[in-house]
Amino acid sequence: MQFSGPLRNFWRGSKGAQPPKGPPPPASGRMPFPPRHSGDEVATTRASRGLEEFFSQIRDQSGLTILDLGGATQQNVSFITNLGHRLYSEDFLRILHDTFGPDDTVDQANPGRIEYFLRQTLEYPEGQFDGVLIWDVLEYLEPALLTAVVDRLHLIVKPKSYMLAFFHSDNKLNAVPFYTFRIQETNLLNVAERSLHRPVQLFNNRSLEKLFGRFESVKFFLTKERLREVIVKV
Repeated sequence: MQFSGPLRNFWRGSKGAQPPKGPPPPASGRMPFPPRHSGDEVATTRASRGLEEFFSQIRDQSGLTILDLGGATQQNVSFITNLGHRLYSEDFLRILHDTFGPDDTVDQANPGRIEYFLRQTLEYPEGQFDGVLIWDVLEYLEPALLTAVVDRLHLIVKPKSYMLAFFHSDNKLNAVPFYTFRIQETNLLNVAERSLHRPVQLFNNRSLEKLFGRFESVKFFLTKERLREVIVKV
């Protein structure tokens, strides 16, 4: 979805497509992802070196096209558009839940479901975007789906552009906070914790370098919340 002004209510459907048929996912103890921008939230405001690095790369430019995978929030829409850029927003984790069911990891290796999910979330022309705010969504993808998503990002983002992603740095955690990220300033984030959710996989620096091996460079910043902020140059 593209935004060029105030945030509007929206529903995303890809040309009437339906997910591939199959048996319903089994019941799971994992909580489904709540909406990114509703419900009870415990919010803190903190500096973000990764966000500062991201905006430093586009500081003297205007009219760029940015993709936000955290779902649309009025604050992010207003901030990006007030800088003179165009914003596209995808509620990535909500679509993940809708595509793969309550367990989210069921059938993530199925080529048909992977292709359906990519059509719902990342069906954009080659080289369309000048930057991507990935936030923390990649932690919830099984290897086959993760590889497909990273490959698609490599395709739709222009060379020499930048992406910002967050990963929890403690690889012993069984559950991690589920966040909403709202941009306050070019170096300041409002981080709202919604609930705990089990990530599919956690990453260290070496595994992240391997994940983004096709990209030009990967830069890390570690926060006091044990979040690893990662700047990826395409």
